[in-house]
Amino acid sequence: MIALSLAEIAAVVGGQTYDIPDPSVQVTGPVVRDSREVVPGSLFVAFRGERVDGHDFAPAVVAAGAAAVLASRPVGVPAIVVEDVQTALGALARHVVTKLGATLVGLTGSAGKTSTKDLIAQVLQRKAPTVFTPGSLNNEIGLPLTALSATEETKFLVLEMGARGIGHIRYLTELTPPRIGLVLNVGSAHIGEFGGREQIAQAKGELVESLPSAAEGGVAVLNADDPYVRAMASRTKAKVVLFGEADEADVRAENVRLTDSGQPAFRLHTPSGASDVTMRLYGEHHVSNALAAAAVAHELGMSAEEIATALSEAGSLSRWRMEVTERPDGVTIVNDAYNANPESMKAALRALVAMGKGRRTWAVLGKMAELGDEALAEHDAVGRLAVRLNVSKLVAVGGREAAWLQLGAYNEGSWGEESVHVSDAQAAVDLLRSELRPGDVVLVKASRSVGLESVAQALLETGAEGEVAAR
Repeated sequence: MIALSLAEIAAVVGGQTYDIPDPSVQVTGPVVRDSREVVPGSLFVAFRGERVDGHDFAPAVVAAGAAAVLASRPVGVPAIVVEDVQTALGALARHVVTKLGATLVGLTGSAGKTSTKDLIAQVLQRKAPTVFTPGSLNNEIGLPLTALSATEETKFLVLEMGARGIGHIRYLTELTPPRIGLVLNVGSAHIGEFGGREQIAQAKGELVESLPSAAEGGVAVLNADDPYVRAMASRTKAKVVLFGEADEADVRAENVRLTDSGQPAFRLHTPSGASDVTMRLYGEHHVSNALAAAAVAHELGMSAEEIATALSEAGSLSRWRMEVTERPDGVTIVNDAYNANPESMKAALRALVAMGKGRRTWAVLGKMAELGDEALAEHDAVGRLAVRLNVSKLVAVGGREAAWLQLGAYNEGSWGEESVHVSDAQAAVDLLRSELRPGDVVLVKASRSVGLESVAQALLETGAEGEVAAR
């Protein structure tokens, strides 16, 4: 964070200082909520959770070098006490980003936010110092903490914005007002919570409504291939830039294809030129993500050739998102278990088939959460798609939704042991350990709450044990 005195911070957040002998002492380190991340000069933010109260760690963090604690009550060590810690954290973030002068890029969408955010950051880092959301910390706590990690050297601040209802993104944009706003798509993720795609579009569009006018430098980057997103052009006074495969997109892809290893390649077209891209990531769905990143980078002054080079060299920065590992015995594990919705599930299946050309392919799939009334139909559709794509083996893991995955495959023409329903992750691991052969490709994917990353990890450990045994 930019250096601020405790007195300045107290004034910004409307807090009272307690047990602070010298209010001119500066916070020169990061603002953190995890006591294990404290370094000398930090500001520790004490949240009260259901099981853990951050206030209890106050003496330890000050002993570790924290300048003070942002708290909701006096804690016996230097503290700035406020009525609501979350509100105070947001106010501090707003103050800091206003002073920074960095260009803020906000992005949202139903799927692909984190992968796209990581791509944008890797491209922009080639131009100037860039700070971006770690992982998927995209809520009312994670976003201000990310913003507060920026320093005087930061030129670009890339912030992922999540929402679970109307008004959530509007609140986040008030904390960290973006100059460039990117909306990726409107899909089925959290549709059960929102109540429909129209409501999702309403919530996501709050991002472009927050942007400054075109005359003030505001830019809305919208997906030309998604009608819900494209319609958001009427909701912003910012300059509109379209990306996608549509002919009228300002930044578009031509000659899209997958390499033999399942990595997307295409010709990138921008208003100032064109260049070829071959990505290191897996799956055709990354083409749209890459175009979104390219549109942002182009608006910030990068050439088509610079962008294409950066996209071709960018990797995956966040775990469990099409994370590809080959075991010593030649079995390839694709861990895409961080989250799942119908769109990302279908994209992952297509990537699996491309990667597994000429090899046996396994789709180990679990529940897609928060789909509301569409849940069973969507799971049935994914099971059917696995058969249509000729995935060799479908292993549906878990309860009722997983049963519908397997039923969809069965009704589409799966026969014998081409699809199977197992009760839990351990049952899936036991099955795979007994049946995997060298050269097989295994996709593991489900919503985060299912925890199927444990299946991928167990299979990788099995491969390591096999290597040791072979020696």
